[in-house]
Amino acid sequence: MSQMTAEEMLAKLVSFDTTSAKTNLPLIEWVADYLDGHGVVPVILPSDDGIHANLYAHVGPEEPGGVILSGHTDVVPVTGQAWDSDPWVVTERDGRYYGRGTCDMKGFLAIALAAVPTMGSLDRPIQLALSYDEEVGCLGCVPMVKAMAALPHRAKMCIVGEPSMMKAVTGHKGSIGYTTHVRGYEVHSSLVHRGVSAVMNAARMVEWHRTTMAENAADAAGAGSSGYEPPYTTLHVGTIEGGTAGNITARDCRFLTDIRIIPGEDETEWDRRYRAMAAEIEADMRVIHPGTGIDISERMITPALAAEDGGRAEALVRRLTGDNSDNVVSYQTEAGHFQQAGFSTVICGPGSIEQAHQPNEYISVAQFDHGKRFMSALVGSLSAAAA
Repeated sequence: MSQMTAEEMLAKLVSFDTTSAKTNLPLIEWVADYLDGHGVVPVILPSDDGIHANLYAHVGPEEPGGVILSGHTDVVPVTGQAWDSDPWVVTERDGRYYGRGTCDMKGFLAIALAAVPTMGSLDRPIQLALSYDEEVGCLGCVPMVKAMAALPHRAKMCIVGEPSMMKAVTGHKGSIGYTTHVRGYEVHSSLVHRGVSAVMNAARMVEWHRTTMAENAADAAGAGSSGYEPPYTTLHVGTIEGGTAGNITARDCRFLTDIRIIPGEDETEWDRRYRAMAAEIEADMRVIHPGTGIDISERMITPALAAEDGGRAEALVRRLTGDNSDNVVSYQTEAGHFQQAGFSTVICGPGSIEQAHQPNEYISVAQFDHGKRFMSALVGSLSAAAA
């Protein structure tokens, strides 16, 4: 297969509509063929339902100690957004490349894949990791991270190419997402004391989110800056639905919870607190009717990325970029999963997160070029000539 420029690769990747709710298999299969054409053997890990797949590949000597370049293939929907050009066609204007995923994060993947033909003289290997469903909770990468951690030629470091303006990001919040179903007991509202309103008891739970977050904010006010915005664990209910009529105690109510957890706090402790609060409310409900209850299911749980003491990945990125600034972010990535699996991990990628998910999403030509220079420097630093 002929060599492609990073710009050509970007155009190809963006042309695949890999919205999270849709399949990413055409993109994965195309990348697999591309890698195979350059003598690189891809490993494809399909999802349980066969609709999505991860892909990873080892480039260079069959030895441990290399660097993982990780990025997600899925993008957020364009539905309802006002675009000035086709979101699935890269359009260059005013020093920017427009298109869904150009910034988040097919730009980084394009740069990494286009560089594969230049990796022939690597002394230490590079491993490519392409995941799915990052945009809906970093769900897809977990089996791939596990598989890569078990490789006999296991890497030491991981660079996650989320848009960071090519700065080293050493921390991000963790998260837990819940779907909560409150099951009430229907009666006419004139006899409300005999019924159990799922909506009103769900409201008690929603209020717990608000008061707990207010306590977190008050505790953080005197604790000094953590670098995060906001500098505390946040609790949020994004959707809620329930009830059938204004004069009937609601039988069902469902809502979605999103908890964003500061590094250093324990995700399992937040899970315990949430379930303990739900159990108290459930007990009150069952005093009135034993058939009521609260069902909680996890939609996602993503570990935080914590700053590492003497982190090798951070040191490598800082050496290649010259960036010495301190940066953390509140959004989540697969970086926490890689770090939890024992890889030294850092975030560094082209583009600004402010453009991600927006109509007319773009990556500036300058940032894309910065990413290309970084990739060239990384390959050079791992090559036999630089050893």
